[in-house]
Amino acid sequence: MSSFASRLIAWQRTHGRHDLPWQGTDAYRVWLSEIMLQQTQVATVLPYYQRFTASFPTIASLAAATEEQVLAHWSGLGYYARGRNLHATAQIIVKQHRGEFPRNFEDILELPGIGRSTAAAICALAYHERRAILDGNVRRVLARYCGVAGWAGEKKIEAQLWQQAEALLPQRDVATYTQALMDLGATICTRRKPRCGECPVQAGCVAFNTGRTTELPTPRPRKAVPERHAIFLLLMHGNDILLEKRPGSGIWGGLWCPPQFDDEAAARDWFLRSGMIANHGTRLETFTHTFTHFKLHITPLKIQLSHKPLRATQPGSLWLDAEEALRAAIPTPVRALLGELLKNHL
Repeated sequence: MSSFASRLIAWQRTHGRHDLPWQGTDAYRVWLSEIMLQQTQVATVLPYYQRFTASFPTIASLAAATEEQVLAHWSGLGYYARGRNLHATAQIIVKQHRGEFPRNFEDILELPGIGRSTAAAICALAYHERRAILDGNVRRVLARYCGVAGWAGEKKIEAQLWQQAEALLPQRDVATYTQALMDLGATICTRRKPRCGECPVQAGCVAFNTGRTTELPTPRPRKAVPERHAIFLLLMHGNDILLEKRPGSGIWGGLWCPPQFDDEAAARDWFLRSGMIANHGTRLETFTHTFTHFKLHITPLKIQLSHKPLRATQPGSLWLDAEEALRAAIPTPVRALLGELLKNHL
């Protein structure tokens, strides 16, 4: 066993994390945690994981739930395709694998939303298979330890990191080693201000020994972030608000949102065509919601209606009490807006 692996394994047993609720559990819970932890920190994930497993304790219960129920539990966690993929995967496992999470790496890799590193992590942590992982934390650790320069999003650099991940993999104690890599990246070899003095593999680290810990890993090349604008129509009647279900694909796919438009003219035309009558309207302060690839500037127009149409304007629309809407599958900015409305007594 390499000194890198043996030092990490010894460090993990003494200093690593041992109280995460998915540790030492089954493949279902390991898979769920791996999906939730994609681009999301442990502290954020913990309460979502606890609620999710309380409502869906088995793959069968997750498969039997509606997408609406699953997304309501995911609401606020972001990257909602992850929630939809979880639901789709559970249904595939029930149909094709008799409700048992597959053990074969290739079978796992075929499931929606699971890539090479996630499949390997499930095999290593749940089944103790000898598989290398390369998630965001591990990329950072290996880029620094092995002195790999260049942005990991480039195929050539990613291939180098995979090569190092495979080469450093020990023959035994793979689950402990895998957890150690994750723990080191999350708690010691952090993006900013790494705690090199506490690192068990500092002696062999190229970045530390050459004074390049702030340079490695090489950041993504900077690009101008596109900016978009949207109008949210907050159509209120008393405590009730009109929400529309978004298409299954695209941002906020499958979630409930107020009617959204590119500009006020489009919003006004839609409102006039709907036959609704306004008592009064208020333009709320524009705010910005940042996605991975663009920024969305949202201007909410709050309109109090003189009467509520007997039916919602179209299929996929409904009226919900604002407090009830907070428990529905809604995206983060809508949750924040509703919270503000309730705080100000609508």
